[in-house]
Amino acid sequence: MKALKYSLLICISVLITGCKVKYSFTGVQDLKAETFQVNYFQNNSALIEPGLDRDFTQALQDLIQNQTSLSLVNSGGDLIYEGEITEYRISPTTATANNTAAQNRLTISVNVRFFDKDAPEEDFEQRFSFFYDYDGDEQLIGSQKDTAHEEIFERLTQDIFNATLAKW
Repeated sequence: MKALKYSLLICISVLITGCKVKYSFTGVQDLKAETFQVNYFQNNSALIEPGLDRDFTQALQDLIQNQTSLSLVNSGGDLIYEGEITEYRISPTTATANNTAAQNRLTISVNVRFFDKDAPEEDFEQRFSFFYDYDGDEQLIGSQKDTAHEEIFERLTQDIFNATLAKW
C-alpha cells in the first residue's frame, strides 16, 4: 500500500512538472519582450477633441502596464505601439417623429501599428473602432463626455491588447 502511494505521488509529480504550458489570467503567452513603448497617438480626425490624443495614449499605456509585467520605456522598446486617431464622429442613430435625433452615437477609431523586435512576423497595422450611444436630447459635455471616452477607451485598448499580446 505504501509503495502504491509513492508510485502514485511520483507519477503525479512527473505529470505536473512535465507540462510546459503556462497559463495567465490575461491570456498573455510567454514573451521574450521585457519593455514596451507607446508612441503618441495624434488626433487626425476631422473633429478635434482637445486632450483626446493624450488621454488615449495614456489609457493604452496603463492597460499594458496593468495586465503585463512589461516595463514602459520612452524609446527602444521591445514592443512598439504607434498610430493615430482617425475618427471622432458624432452621428444620429435613430430619429423621432419630429425628425430630430432620438439617440446619438460617438464613434472613435484608431489606426494601430504594432512592432515586435523579437518576432517581426507578428508586426501588423490594423484599425480599431468602438462607439458610445447617448440620448439625442443630451449634449456630450462634462461627465457624460468623460464617461463616453472612458468606455470607448476601455474597449479599444482591450481589443488592441488582445490582438497584440493575448493573440485573441
